[in-house]
Amino acid sequence: MPDRVGLYPGTFDPVTNGHMDVIGRAARLLDRLVVGVAVNAGKGPLFPLEERAELVRAEVTAIASRTGCDVVVQPFTGLLIGFAREVGAGMIVRGLRAVSDFDYEFQMTGMNHRLDPEIETVFLMASETNQFISSRFVKEIATLGGDIASFVPPLTLERTLARVRNRKDAE
Repeated sequence: MPDRVGLYPGTFDPVTNGHMDVIGRAARLLDRLVVGVAVNAGKGPLFPLEERAELVRAEVTAIASRTGCDVVVQPFTGLLIGFAREVGAGMIVRGLRAVSDFDYEFQMTGMNHRLDPEIETVFLMASETNQFISSRFVKEIATLGGDIASFVPPLTLERTLARVRNRKDAE
């Protein structure tokens, strides 16, 4: 039986406990999971692409060892379907937090299916403890001096707080 390869794309700026939840659950379903760290200048990234990929790599190590899934983190640019083909993914994994995510994801899934009907999109609902977490809110809370410790993994917490401090010092 061929390996089940999935792709979980996102900007991961920063990677949150919600992302980690989806990665952990997807890893239990797959033989290989590629976490694709996307360029998205429109979202005003806090971290450069390579640093986001480095943080995700550091944070997923325990998941790979616990599940036995080969979890690979790779930055990418360009069309998602093209990247999925490049890494041999037969499945795109998407996390859903709330009904508001569904409309966008539904449209994206339809477009991706038209581009390549052989690649399925699978949705994993965020666990109840992570449904409200978004990278955008984490950045905003951190910038305003709030506590983000329960929203992000430890290394990401340290790096996010340092990045926010450095930005404030530069102002």
